Amino acid sequence: ITGSLAVLGNVGFSYNSTAGWTAGGAMITARYLSGGAGVQNSALVFNGYAPPSMRNCTEEYNGTSWAASNAMITGRFGLGGTGTQNAALGFSGATNPPTNTTIVTCTEEYDGATWATGGAMITTRWYSPGAGTQNAALAIGGSGVAPTYTACSCTEEYDGTAWAVASGLITARFGSAASGIQNASLASGGNTTPSATACTEEYNGTVWAAGGALITARDQSAGAGFQNSGLVFGGSTPTLVSCTEAYNGSTWSTGGALIQARYALEGAGTQNEALAFGGATPAGASGYSCTEEYSGASGLIQAFDYSNITGNTSIRSARVTETLSVTGSVKAI
Repeated sequence: ITGSLAVLGNVGFSYNSTAGWTAGGAMITARYLSGGAGVQNSALVFNGYAPPSMRNCTEEYNGTSWAASNAMITGRFGLGGTGTQNAALGFSGATNPPTNTTIVTCTEEYDGATWATGGAMITTRWYSPGAGTQNAALAIGGSGVAPTYTACSCTEEYDGTAWAVASGLITARFGSAASGIQNASLASGGNTTPSATACTEEYNGTVWAAGGALITARDQSAGAGFQNSGLVFGGSTPTLVSCTEAYNGSTWSTGGALIQARYALEGAGTQNEALAFGGATPAGASGYSCTEEYSGASGLIQAFDYSNITGNTSIRSARVTETLSVTGSVKAI
């Protein structure tokens, strides 16, 4: 607008951008079926598998590149992970690939430099994703070893020292996408043996309840965010998928697709600032080292009052995701 403007009442402005993934720094070691933790600019990946062997190594992400750190005490793949980069938890998993696979129940805690032994899990399983923090974690579902891969509904809570049995999932599954905290977590998709499911369940710290179903049924996808603002991306139907879905606490909506379709990947971060790393081709022929960063749909909603007597502009902000520049005097309200 050029010239003078007199405004009586409120005027609203809105701006929206499209959600999508962009390439981040590649991992040092390509892998899949690894454990993950952290947020977009401070993430952790540990262990995993890439034929013909396990990858018993840890890497830290700073928002640009990955750096090597100390390996876990017990090498494994198909493990669960949660927490932050400086306070992560890794649990369960399997050893001795690809034959004579043995599931382990050991738990390890990461302090930002080294791994230490934690309390062992009660139920032997792998493909059990995690939610929460190092001292208040949740292990969700899981599976026995090949060739049956029997899905289980068992849930366990970790208090920083030991695991305790919690209420089981409504639908037994393994390889679901998990997000949230111990008392408000989300389990989405997974494999119910022999097929992928779209069902979502919400945990309130006591019991699981049915949530809105995913648009695309899938297993071995990755999750990020919280119970009422979750994100699921990638996975297998069994066809490899790149689709992303966002949860509002009730229903799922379509988000921007991954650049690299993959399954058995890891996720970290929030619904609007997520990280996808690792993963594999459908046949597991190789592991990916690629990392992608997600930016959710953003918006700018502003309202303002302008006084043609004082020249002051009073700004009310419903949601600020961009910078609003105002020429003249501004009064905060």
